Amino acid sequence: MPAKKTSRRARLIVIAVVMLLVAGIGGGTFWTISSVRDSFPQTTGSLKLKGLDDPVAVKRDKQGIPQVYADSSKDLFTAQGYVQAQDRFWEMDVRRHMTAGRLSEMFGKEQVKTDAFLRTLGWRRVAQQEYKQLSPHTRANLKSYSAGVNAYLKDHKGSAASVEYAALGLSNDYTPHKWSPVDSLAWLKAMAWDLRANMSSEIDRALMSGRLSKQQIEDLYPDYPSDRNKPVLEGGRIDPGSKNFDPEGGSAAPRSGGGARQAVQNAGSQLDSVATRLDKIPALLGPNNSGIGSNSWVVSGKHTTTGKPLLANDPHLKPQLPSVWYQMGLHCRTVSASCPYDVSGFTFAGLPGVVIGHNQDISWGMTNLGADVTDLYLEKLRDGGYVYDGRRRPYKTRKETIKVAEGESRKITVRETNNGPVISDRDSELRKVGDEAPVDNAAPDRADGYAVSLRWTALSPTKSMDAVFKLNRASDFKEFRSAAADFSVPSQNLIYADTKGNIGYQAPGRIPVRGAGDGRFPAPGWDPRYRWKSYVPQRALPWEYNPERGYIVTANQAVVDEKKYPYLLTKDWGYGTRSQRINDLISSKVRDGGKISMGDMQTMQMDNSSEIAKLLVPHLLKIDVKDGYVREAQKLLEGWEYTQDADSAPAAYFNAVWRHLLLLAFGNKLPKELRVKGDCLNVRVSDDSGPVDDLNGNDRVIRECGRRGEASGQPDGGDRWYEVVRKLIEDPDSDWWQTPGSNGRHGDRNRDELLAHAMKNARWELTSKLGKDIDTWSWGRLHHLMLKNQTIGTDGPGYMQWLLNRGPWDLGGGKDAVDATGWNAAGGYDVIWAPSMRMVVNLENLDKSRWINLTGASGHAYNPHYVDQMDKWSEGALLPWAFSEDAVEKGTEDEMALTP
Repeated sequence: MPAKKTSRRARLIVIAVVMLLVAGIGGGTFWTISSVRDSFPQTTGSLKLKGLDDPVAVKRDKQGIPQVYADSSKDLFTAQGYVQAQDRFWEMDVRRHMTAGRLSEMFGKEQVKTDAFLRTLGWRRVAQQEYKQLSPHTRANLKSYSAGVNAYLKDHKGSAASVEYAALGLSNDYTPHKWSPVDSLAWLKAMAWDLRANMSSEIDRALMSGRLSKQQIEDLYPDYPSDRNKPVLEGGRIDPGSKNFDPEGGSAAPRSGGGARQAVQNAGSQLDSVATRLDKIPALLGPNNSGIGSNSWVVSGKHTTTGKPLLANDPHLKPQLPSVWYQMGLHCRTVSASCPYDVSGFTFAGLPGVVIGHNQDISWGMTNLGADVTDLYLEKLRDGGYVYDGRRRPYKTRKETIKVAEGESRKITVRETNNGPVISDRDSELRKVGDEAPVDNAAPDRADGYAVSLRWTALSPTKSMDAVFKLNRASDFKEFRSAAADFSVPSQNLIYADTKGNIGYQAPGRIPVRGAGDGRFPAPGWDPRYRWKSYVPQRALPWEYNPERGYIVTANQAVVDEKKYPYLLTKDWGYGTRSQRINDLISSKVRDGGKISMGDMQTMQMDNSSEIAKLLVPHLLKIDVKDGYVREAQKLLEGWEYTQDADSAPAAYFNAVWRHLLLLAFGNKLPKELRVKGDCLNVRVSDDSGPVDDLNGNDRVIRECGRRGEASGQPDGGDRWYEVVRKLIEDPDSDWWQTPGSNGRHGDRNRDELLAHAMKNARWELTSKLGKDIDTWSWGRLHHLMLKNQTIGTDGPGYMQWLLNRGPWDLGGGKDAVDATGWNAAGGYDVIWAPSMRMVVNLENLDKSRWINLTGASGHAYNPHYVDQMDKWSEGALLPWAFSEDAVEKGTEDEMALTP
């Protein structure tokens, strides 16, 4: 744990020392205490804000969380824009440059390729189209928000806006341009990008086909365990007459076969180029292929101590500094048609309204539904166009100019097919995508290979911003569902509770209905059968209201039993480990009439039980370990209750064994395109470079080194791998348990030999990392969370990273535990995603609700609210969440008046 926060005087001493260091290290860039504090927000007194009609009050609690009170929607959102810019403008500015493909304007030529890819996707272009389609009310709120941000910018330049501008030397030659409504809308595209579901799995399967057979790939992607892990909805069907989803109906009609997508058997290093480029795009929310997810559940009053619903939510996203979330309350002094907002919760800096939280009547939470909303298409090029349905078609093209700080502008041409933008144009290697992808005999001649285009639902305008404001105003389940109908991208599980005692669920989103194929592999773009036919009708999407069981759990598991639902939502659900654990915790409490309290909800959020340990430890303890040094570590597992507390030695050892089991059984057999950089192996491949049916055969040997980043390599160790191992554990002689030998020694020949090998490797790895004495081992010493400023803190000079980053924190929990502090087994033990916030809403008394953010309210380094929530977050504590005006007033530490 970091040291407790110091006094104001001590903080000033620290800042003074830091400034002296920077003056010496920074090549003449001299900072003072004043320059660091320049950007700290004014939080007391009075401040004139152009554009207001009436005074606005901004009340901040001791964590610096603002609650805004106004008499009109216009004033409310103008103030929101101003206040968010006070706390987070650097973050907002970087985000809008990223979404517009303009990072090079701030950070120079190193960002040109990233910008080119983002311009090809065209997020900002879509946002511009989207703005025109939004309701007048939404457009007015966006304009008001923008006016507030711009009022802040008018009086804050350089270090007065944020110290990072001074750090990069941007204060003299860079002036932030005015904020616009499109800047806010484009952020929704970035959010959708990071929550786009199975695109990485689609690439991974194709890359595997260069090394593994079709059956071996299927081994690594088992079916969803519907017999063991419950879907969100346990019943329901599509009514054959109305075509509406009926949550109280029996089994839904089974989906008709649509023709499985042709398996791409050998995409090789060409698809690796696509994966490499995608890996470099800023992932603001988390590593897409590592199971980005969330927990949410709601319990009705019949099972709670309050007699009214309790609703919990904790989205699992990439840890960053400042947090991706911003806590805020938006209150009309008198709720009316002209000012209909009384809402509090979590939003994004740069986005008006509240994304997750509650108003005076209802509460809602979100988890990623995981619908398959992207497809990669192989495109056959011909004579300056592409082939579709046997004919050459012309590209749609547009020119883009990328401005570069301290460099010459770059010009690119973006090409689009009828499926979408050609993403393989953005890199010389990407142009080779599809060179080796086998196709059926009806495919056009390969010649110089196929290009790759992307179809994605978010590349068409949507009304998701309308949905945010409608959620904020909703007063009952009908209005909640109406809002959900506009929440097109990203597709989320939405849970609901209200102060009258009702609970509910809605699956919204724009989800494609495919012709041929199931979205698991890249599709032949020239074949009309693989085109998207339509979208799943909103009326047919699953929903539920006051189910008999009295609770609803969503944690990225299957929404419905796919065998009984007529539409394909995805073939790549999360495998339901967390959701089933939450279901079990709730059902065990209420089964005999027990009641769930606020404390119980909070305890569930911190449950760190390892479900894979429950499966594997009995097998590990049966291994007859001869080596006393390894046996000493093995004994740690005896009597262990499978909890992953930060101080647990058994958790440290087991997770190391799990990591090495995965590397030995699977990782060392995957192609280099999926393995982590620096992971170099001597690999046997078949002489014809085709799939190796005998994974341990005696074909030619080559030296291969991995290419993935530590957060995106495979096997990542998530609950897909739990299911893989669950199926194999009862087959001790499977080829997967066998490893090649070395130095004249035979490799592992069966399950038990590989388990012994993994235990040995884990013992030696932890000895090197934690020391010889197992009594000093702890999971938290391996499982660190380091908070990094998302620009200078990751790629800036070392001394700047030291100034801006915070941590590490030693954490408990684990990947696919309910307390989901995610790590990638292929890359190491560091935390790469985590509960980005936690909340528990009490619908009986909203003032008794509780919340916490991952870092703090402020984005300014050395501000007291930069990371002031982190210690409590790491301990699983929650903060009071005042909502009523009286409760807010009692908790107010600073109050500022914004006046016309």
